[in-house]
Formats: sequence, C-alpha cells, structure tokens
Amino acid sequence: MARRVLIVLLLAGCASPAPSPAPHAPQPAPSAQAPAQPSAPIAPATSGDAGFDAWRDAFRSKAVAAGLSTMVVDRELAGLTPNTRVISLDSAQPEFSKPIGDYIKGVVSDERIARGQRYRVELPFWDSVEQQYGVPRDILMAVWAMESAFGAVQGDFDVVRSMSSLAYHGRRRAWAEGELISALRIIQSGEATRTQLKGSWAGAMGQTQFLPSNYLSTAVDADGDSRRDIWRSPNDALASAANLLAKGGWQRGGAWAREVALPQGFDYSLTEGPREPVSYWEGLGVRTADGQAWKPSEQGAPAQLVAPAGASGPVFLLFPNHFAIRKYNNSTSYALGIGLLADRFAGGGPLVAAWPVEQPMAIGDRIAAQTALARLGFNPGAPDGVVGVNTRTALRAWQKARGLVADGYLSAEMVRRLNVEAGALPAQN
Repeated sequence: MARRVLIVLLLAGCASPAPSPAPHAPQPAPSAQAPAQPSAPIAPATSGDAGFDAWRDAFRSKAVAAGLSTMVVDRELAGLTPNTRVISLDSAQPEFSKPIGDYIKGVVSDERIARGQRYRVELPFWDSVEQQYGVPRDILMAVWAMESAFGAVQGDFDVVRSMSSLAYHGRRRAWAEGELISALRIIQSGEATRTQLKGSWAGAMGQTQFLPSNYLSTAVDADGDSRRDIWRSPNDALASAANLLAKGGWQRGGAWAREVALPQGFDYSLTEGPREPVSYWEGLGVRTADGQAWKPSEQGAPAQLVAPAGASGPVFLLFPNHFAIRKYNNSTSYALGIGLLADRFAGGGPLVAAWPVEQPMAIGDRIAAQTALARLGFNPGAPDGVVGVNTRTALRAWQKARGLVADGYLSAEMVRRLNVEAGALPAQN
C-alpha cells in the first residue's frame, strides 16, 4: 500500500497469513481527536546518536517551512530516537530478497483463497465500490489479504519514528521526509493522534496499509460516518484502496496479466522491454500457456513480457492494470502476487509452469553481483542489494554480451560467474 513512490510504491510491508477475526472486527481504530492547544516549544533531547540529532534538527526547519506548526513539530520530535529494526527491515523486503517462487507460494495460499472466496460474496458493499471505482472486488481483496491478513495484522510500529528512522538512514530520505511531514499533518489536523498512527515498519497504516500521504490525498469515507477510518472500517479501507488504484491508472474492465509460453530459442533480452499488443508477441511465437484464446480485454492492449524467475520459471505478458497495481507497491513480485491471488478468488486455476526451487540469496551476494556488474561496465545503480529493474537490465546486457540466456535473473550461478569475471573469485578448474 505502499507500498509504494506515488503512492508507494511504497513499500508497505506485506502481512503474513494469520488467524484473524471476522472482517467487521479487526484491530481497534483511531477516533479523531481535536488538535492539542499550542504550548511552548519543547527542546529536543539528545538521542545518543549525533548523526540522528543533526538530521532531526535539519528536518525541523523543513517541517516548519512546509507549514507545520512549531508546537506540533517540537512536540512530536521531542525524545525521538532511531529504530534500528526499521533500518534493518528496509534492506530485507521479501518482494526483493526472497525467491519469487517462494514469495508467490506464500501469497497464494489455500487459506487465503478460501477466506477471499467467502468474503467476495458475504460483504455487502462490493457492488457500490466496484461501480464507483471500476476496480474488481477480487483485486481489492488480494490487497486486503496481502497488506493486513484481511484487517487482522495492521502493524504496531510508531509511524513518526519509523519515517524518521528511514529518513535518517538516507536510502530514501526525500521520500521518508515527505511521508513524515504528511504524518505530522494528520496529527495537526486532529484526524488521528500520534498514538493512533501505528502501522508497518515502512509507515503504512490501516487495513489496506496506506502511507500518510496516501491517507491525506486518497482515503475516503465510504460508510457515511464522516470519518475516513481505514483502521476499523473494511468499507472505508477497501474503497480507499480502490480510489488509490483508480488514481494510479486502473482501467475498468482491463486485463492485468496472462501466463504465456515461449518458443525454443526465444530472445529473453526482450523481457522487461517493449510494451506491444498481443499481435506483436504472437508474431514472435508467444502463445497462451493454457492454450486458450486471448480474452477480449487483452486484445489490442500494450503488454510487456516478463520472466520473473528467469527462463526456468513461468513467463507472463503484463497488461496496463499490472502497472496500476505497482502504484500501490512498486515491485513486480508484489503485483504478480496480487493478480494471481485475485484470479484464484475468482475461481481461476494454478499456473501451468512451476516455479523453480531455489535458496534465498544473501544480501552480500546480491551486493557482490551488483558491484561486479559495475566493474565490468554494466551499471546496475547503487550496490544496495535490492535486485530491481536497474540491476536486471544491467544483468541482461551482461548476459547477452557473454552469449548467455539474457533473462536478467540473478541466480547463484550468475553471481558466481560475475564474481569470477570481475576477479572477486578464482575461476574453477
């Protein structure tokens, strides 16, 4: 949710499946309170981390310049310390670190499918939400399941402290500072107090894990009680998610993805490349994996080919609504998980191709591969251990230049080859 980063892209953490109460009774939710009355500025105490204190003092000036009251800023920053767990989790997001096959298997679980299929007929507000925003209930339920286990696991991190920690850490400073300012705006407005702003380690809140900026711009009061209660009201939370996806480009009645089969000898360097209609891909030998005809919603829509587990795993054509999902969380794995889970809610079957069985790759190996690519003249961006589009593009170019299958997939064998060529490992006899 978030996630995100226009909206997240957020990088809202995904909740694991867990036993939960019925959807009308998730965690207690915030009740709006009036803003506190002005008081004298509170001098910030030292945190014991000189670097954090220097960042906090600089941020204070930015927050006041952004229009926040000095009293609110000083009160909420007083006594603030960095959360080292948040900083650690920022480098270990499952969408970027876990093998995609394991990630998808965890997302598309039998328990989630059964609950979603029950909720898709039990909840009374689906028709109105679908009619207003054009986003299918199955997609919204997949977001609900992924983000908070259908409302049961909303997170207990202090959003202000989490965003402060991420901003201080610096990997996404501008984004985190913007979200922190948004969180302080919510507090200043009286819609929620600091105590009520609890969420994931990445600052995402409520049943559909909205970042503070998304809450301010996109959350809606769908149940008519004059509150945008994404914490307690499934109606508000799911309608807000639908509004976010609609703003992110969701096309009413459009397709999100289709599993496909490729001919032998296909040029995998085309993956994550051009967005062309189905007719273009058919001309290259691409066919539906299940042998069924293309759906009307797929005909004529621009589609991008992806092989998220490399040449040995399932391959997909991604349609525009896949990219709308990524406005919620900018991860191919996340968007695939949402779409595949939604398909199962709607009665679809499992994929034709199996995901490969792999071991998780240590962050050190991922950083070493990125470092090797850079040394060899293929720029993957900063060596941060996050295997995103820049790393895959660089890897694909290196693979093609070396006569390998250019699928852009960083396997353990690719890490070894890169390190040998870059001189970080001796060549094997």
